[in-house]
Amino acid sequence: MKVLLTAINAKYIHSNLAVYSLKANCGSYEPQVKLMEYSINQYPEEIFQSLYREKADVVCFSCYIWNIGIVNQVAGWLRQVAPDTRIWLGGPEVSFDVAERLETWHFVDGVMYGEGEDTFRELMACWNGKIDIESVLGIGHRHENGRVHVHPARDFVNMSGLNFVYTQPEDFKNKIIYYETSRGCPFQCSYCLSSVEKKVRFRDLELVKRELQQFIDWEIPQVKFVDRTFNCRREHSMEILKFIKARDKGKTNFHFEITADLLTEEELDFMSSLRPGLIQLEIGVQSTNPATIKEIRRNVSFEKLQEIVKRIHAGKNIHQHLDLIAGLPFEDLERFKQSFNDVYALKPEQFQLGFLKVLKGSYMREKAEDYGLIYQPEPPYEVLATRWLSYDDLLVLKSVEEMVEVYYNSRQFENSLDWLENYFPSAFAMYETLARYYEAKGLNGISHSRMARYEILLDFVRENMKEEETNIFVQILTYDLYLRENVKSRPVWASNQDLYKGLYVNFFKNEENRSRYFSGYEGYTTKQIQRMTHIERLDLPAQADAAVAGAGKGPVFIWFDYLNRDPLTYKSRTVEVEMDEIDEETKDRKGSEFTG
Repeated sequence: MKVLLTAINAKYIHSNLAVYSLKANCGSYEPQVKLMEYSINQYPEEIFQSLYREKADVVCFSCYIWNIGIVNQVAGWLRQVAPDTRIWLGGPEVSFDVAERLETWHFVDGVMYGEGEDTFRELMACWNGKIDIESVLGIGHRHENGRVHVHPARDFVNMSGLNFVYTQPEDFKNKIIYYETSRGCPFQCSYCLSSVEKKVRFRDLELVKRELQQFIDWEIPQVKFVDRTFNCRREHSMEILKFIKARDKGKTNFHFEITADLLTEEELDFMSSLRPGLIQLEIGVQSTNPATIKEIRRNVSFEKLQEIVKRIHAGKNIHQHLDLIAGLPFEDLERFKQSFNDVYALKPEQFQLGFLKVLKGSYMREKAEDYGLIYQPEPPYEVLATRWLSYDDLLVLKSVEEMVEVYYNSRQFENSLDWLENYFPSAFAMYETLARYYEAKGLNGISHSRMARYEILLDFVRENMKEEETNIFVQILTYDLYLRENVKSRPVWASNQDLYKGLYVNFFKNEENRSRYFSGYEGYTTKQIQRMTHIERLDLPAQADAAVAGAGKGPVFIWFDYLNRDPLTYKSRTVEVEMDEIDEETKDRKGSEFTG
């Protein structure tokens, strides 16, 4: 017997926790099971050919809104060329319409629904002739006569009875590891499938600690907890946080989805003591409109949430990812702009503007008619319009989302955007104007290089600002550029630094500067240090963001230290260094040399 557990993930760096857990918990049948992971970015033909060559007896597919179209193609082809191979499906995209799926997808033999570890183990026993399929709960299947039979649901699994799913750390060298210590959610958000499963169950903490220690010992770069609300039980979440702090080796980052307004003073104080970069938090705000929050059955106070987010932000040690959802009830375009500006003002490290997915099994889908929801009939079931939001409005938000992703979430333009925002009525207005500029210039749909994004933003400023303001912006944009990267090819728009090359060479040769500035560079030669770091003369007026080194002091020399980066933002350390300014006579003489 050969069974394939097939995952087609959204990205190559993702791993599929579900299939790993099914294999790890199928008992003595585990040697018969092989994991096959792919990405939706691969050609369906490539996936199909790979599966066909395995000559398996059963092929099982893990189904989500992002991969169900490819599963449909690949499984259909497989049935045609390998009619004796049994095809089974599982996952959230097929768990809420089992009978309908089997009646329309005639190439599928069966569907697992709900939590699958115990179900899959029993199916393995069935396929090995040990038990009858009619005794297996949590499935739907097709009889030989074509009749579809959906069996009763299975009860929840015992979280502490599950085996640890990861045994080969080398398999995840370039991937994110997903991990769970609980299932279910205590909240009832109407757009979320987790609200369907109201009972929250936790894994025994002693097991969790042993498994976390494995990740730390393996020096896994990032572990993402898939617990729907990590901090819904304070004793559980605090014990985990204390453990990872005590055992931290400075290598592993842990990602948690939390409800921020549940955090207590004790938790906030403790989080402020964590190593920068040890944890990151994903916080679903979704909307700041009280009427919307009430309608989607969230019990969240934005006033309390924003105070907690600000407090965490002040600690400068925790990456925060804040989410909004467009297309929710009672939120038109103008009110969504307010939600956008409210959340943007909190300056999270990542700001995600998402769009409502009207998922099967969710309360939101039940209310679709009441809300005037128009959504894609095929996965991912994304909203197209509501009673409050037209498709034209959604197109505006789509264009703004793209600008936020490129310019804000890249973290390459942080000071430039802060300065630019002062010239617009709001942050939303800034991104909306930039989006219109992209459309007018035919810049959409093009894969622009990183440096091209700088040039586009500068051209945008030139069209909208006076020459004096543009000159200031060039200085700030240059600062942002070198703050992140020691670029070897200097951009044409950056101010000429040839006048100061001699000063820079002397700065690095000066032995006093080694002890004064170059901590950590003891093993490097002067030329090596010069190549590994960067000096820039900048003239930043007071109206530049105060966070910009040298702002308001007139011309200053900034040294960018790339060896000592901020572990949270990856920005280089910046130091204002002492250096003699070149006199005007020398400038005039050397300037004529450079211009010919």
